Amino acid sequence: MARVPSSAMAAAGLVGGYAIARWTKKRPLGGVVLGAAGLAAGREWHRRGGAPAAAGLGALYIAGFAGAHPLAKKVGAWPAVLGAAGVVAATSWAVADRA
Repeated sequence: MARVPSSAMAAAGLVGGYAIARWTKKRPLGGVVLGAAGLAAGREWHRRGGAPAAAGLGALYIAGFAGAHPLAKKVGAWPAVLGAAGVVAATSWAVADRA
């Protein structure tokens, strides 16, 4: 079975969590998606880069989630979420998936 890149898991968690929360109008359900994808990506980050990579990328994942909220007031919700997901995915790819 092919390995799913951690960068794709992280981006899917941010985008999918927002989409589920928005379309179902149930924010906790979006949080479940966000958390599950974050845990799956974190496990891969730890496997590929050890604890320092997992901690740094995990912090970036949380910062992307938190940072998208105030950014959405300036640029809109979807652009903010997609921008945060792009930054997290690119960094995850560079740190954990590229090798």
